[in-house]
Amino acid sequence: MQRTGFSACALAFALSMSGLGTCAAQGTAAPAADDVDARIAALPPGPDTEAIKLGRKITMETPQFAAGHVPGGAMSCASCHIGGGTTPLSSPWIGMTGVSPAYSARSATVESLAQRINNCFQRSENGIPLAFDSREMNALLAYMTYLSRGIPGGQFGPGRGMGKIADAALVPDPVHGRAIYADKCASCHGANGEGVHSGGSYAIPPLWGDASYNIGASMARLGPAAGFIKNNMPLGNATLSDQDAVDVAAYVTQQPRPDYAAKVKDWPKGGRPADARY
Repeated sequence: MQRTGFSACALAFALSMSGLGTCAAQGTAAPAADDVDARIAALPPGPDTEAIKLGRKITMETPQFAAGHVPGGAMSCASCHIGGGTTPLSSPWIGMTGVSPAYSARSATVESLAQRINNCFQRSENGIPLAFDSREMNALLAYMTYLSRGIPGGQFGPGRGMGKIADAALVPDPVHGRAIYADKCASCHGANGEGVHSGGSYAIPPLWGDASYNIGASMARLGPAAGFIKNNMPLGNATLSDQDAVDVAAYVTQQPRPDYAAKVKDWPKGGRPADARY
């Protein structure tokens, strides 16, 4: 196998509250994060606006504004949904309300948007699901609906998902990935992937360990993690090669992280991805 060159990686892997770059996907460019805050601030007063504002706060600082639902206090929605769900190729939320409910092969059921939100709470945030009629759930749905304004029903905004590595034949090398991580990533996320804890909260989320996402999260899989890294890292200037992205993802996803007890219910009709951690 011919290897690609060694690119720089400042792996701020998950958390960003900054603006976003351009999107190569077709469609209207997603708004920058600061534009979203300004637009929400300019909305007319009322219960709907208050719900949207709360949804934005929950997204950006989940442990604070959905207290009790993220026991580890490390992961926020914005840890993976960069810019609060506005950044292409980091699982953006623009258009989500128009493409839900949708069938999930993992559960073999048609899932509502609220169910998908709770999947993230239980898996990506290793936390506790929200009550479907809770203030927090309604706020997140209101915020997602706000982001989806102007997107025709049945369509998604630009840059859906996290993207994929173009060459599926690349062989992951976690040893090389470890070298990249130690040289370019540990300064932000710590030598042991522990993140940065400051002032009672995490400024940078952990990539593995007890406070990180569990094995049931999509980011615990090689494919989604590699796509996310390739398309988002270094933050704001994604320059990592396909091979390096795959290698870093291989290293990170092989590290210890919390279990997910409900994993036994996943893919009841088969089709479990080869890169699933269980």
